[in-house]
Amino acid sequence: MPDNSVRQGVIYAIAAYLMWGIAPIYFHAITEVPADEILMHRVFWSFWLVLMMVKVGGQMGQIRALMAQPKKLGILALTSVLIAGNWLIFIWAVTNGHVLDASLGYYINPLLNVALGLLVLGERPTRVQWAAVIIAAIGVLVQLVQFGSVPWISLALAGSFGAYGLLRKQVNLQATTGLLMETALLLPLALVYWFWLDSPTANFGNNTMSLNLLLIAAGVVTTLPLLAFAGAAVRIPFYLLGMLQYIGPSVMLLLALTLFGESMAPGQIWTFGFIWAALLLLSLDALNRARQHRRARRQTRSGTIDSTS
Repeated sequence: MPDNSVRQGVIYAIAAYLMWGIAPIYFHAITEVPADEILMHRVFWSFWLVLMMVKVGGQMGQIRALMAQPKKLGILALTSVLIAGNWLIFIWAVTNGHVLDASLGYYINPLLNVALGLLVLGERPTRVQWAAVIIAAIGVLVQLVQFGSVPWISLALAGSFGAYGLLRKQVNLQATTGLLMETALLLPLALVYWFWLDSPTANFGNNTMSLNLLLIAAGVVTTLPLLAFAGAAVRIPFYLLGMLQYIGPSVMLLLALTLFGESMAPGQIWTFGFIWAALLLLSLDALNRARQHRRARRQTRSGTIDSTS
C-alpha cells in the first residue's frame, strides 16, 4: 500500500473520529429541541444530502440493483432501526448531561465487537483479546456490585452500534449507499412524526434563523464523518483504523470533564480504568499481529525471489 495513500487514510480517520468526538458540542447547542425531534431532523436532512452525493457519485445503479435483493433490504431495515436507536440514545445522553456515559459506550464498543465475533461469527479471539473482554466485563460488574448501578446508556450505545456493524458486514455496501437506503427506510416515519409533532420548535416559523440552520446541519453532522471514515477504511490497515477510533471517545471524555462540567462518580472511575486497561491490551495485540503479518509477507516475498533466481 503506497505511503501517500496510508498518509491520506490516517488523515481521513483522524478527521472522522475528531468529528464524532466533538459532535456533543453540536447537540448541546440545540438542547432546547427534544431528542426525538433532533433524530427526526437527522434522518430527514441526512437523506437529502446523501441522495445528492450518491447521484453526483454515479451510484444510483447500485441502489437500483439493491432494490431487487429483498434479503439485503431486510437486513438494512434492521440496521436502520439500530442506527436510529443509537442516534436517539446518543442525542438524549448529550442533551441530558451524560456525555461521560456516551464516551464510555464508545470505549466499550471495540471490546463488544470481539465478543460478537466469537458468539455470532464463530471467530477465534486470541488469548489477549479474551483477557481484554474479561477485564472490561469485570469493570462493568464492579460498578454493578460495589456501587449498585449499571451503565445502561453506555451498554445500549455499544450494543446498538456493535449489532449495527455486525449486520452491515452482511450486506457489504459502500457507506453512502447503505446510509441512503437506511435513511430512505426511516424517512416516511420521520415525515409522519414531523406532521403530527406538537412542539414549538417543530415549526420553523417559530424558530430563530440560527436554530433552523443548526437543525438543517444535522445532515452534515451525520454524513461528513461517515464519508471520512469510509475514505480511511480503504486506505489504512484495519488494526490502525481500530486504534485511531479511541480518539472519538477520548475527545468526548475531555469535553464532558471540561466544557460540560460533568464529573466522574467512583463507580465510573473504576469502570473507565478497567476499560482502558482492556483497550491497551487490544491495541498491543493488534500491533503484535500487524508485525507478524508484515514479517510473514517479507518472508513470502523473499522466498518468491529466491525461487525465481
